[in-house]
Amino acid sequence: MALTKEKKAEIIKNYGIHEKDTGSPEVQISLLTERINMLEEHFKVHKKDHHSRQGLLKLVSQRRSLLNYLKRSSEKRYNELVNKLGIRK
Repeated sequence: MALTKEKKAEIIKNYGIHEKDTGSPEVQISLLTERINMLEEHFKVHKKDHHSRQGLLKLVSQRRSLLNYLKRSSEKRYNELVNKLGIRK
């Protein structure tokens, strides 16, 4: 269920400011989005897994907080990230 090292490194490379960047909001949001997408696939098979659903809600809340922070600090970076990830409709 967790992200592999290769997948995580790829996400950091695509969204990070530099190659060792793991703390910027863009990287954190993209990692959370990948984990959320993995859990959504899990719930298509395991509909009654309510314990994991609670974890999903926590991840979504954490991502929402980071998105709010990024929007406050730099709306341009926020819009670029949202369009790149396809989060908002």
